[in-house]
Amino acid sequence: MFITGEVRRTIDERFRLTLPSEFVEGIADADGGIIVAKERTGCLSLWRSDEWQKRLDSGVQLLRQKIDSGRMEGRWGDVQRLGRLLSTRHQAATLANRSRLLIPESFRQFLGVEGGQEVVVVGAAICVEVWRPESWMEVLHSEMPDFGELFKTLTE
Repeated sequence: MFITGEVRRTIDERFRLTLPSEFVEGIADADGGIIVAKERTGCLSLWRSDEWQKRLDSGVQLLRQKIDSGRMEGRWGDVQRLGRLLSTRHQAATLANRSRLLIPESFRQFLGVEGGQEVVVVGAAICVEVWRPESWMEVLHSEMPDFGELFKTLTE
């Protein structure tokens, strides 16, 4: 499923966010399970659990092969840094009523939005992103001028 669209929503005082049903269809498994990931400052991404796990397993397997073959000698600091980021980057969550996400506590500060504030929910083709509005506008201003060239490059 190719997920597109942009909607504004308010996070309630208990840090719950109701997602549009068309976005939920693209990211939730049968029991409402998803993965919440820290994406960029002011942005969380929401993924199908199986897709996230497939990407994660593929990357970890490649890294293990490099470690086993000795190609990571001298880069242990980078490996540890990746491990720390990987350990704190994502968390499984379940959507209540198949549409309401309780933003995990450790992800709230990263998003930078308080309860009762508005966010922008964006379909990002392969996942759904939840943006602090100011961060979203910065991204739009910096990336929109390249849209035509990006579209052309990816669709040729």
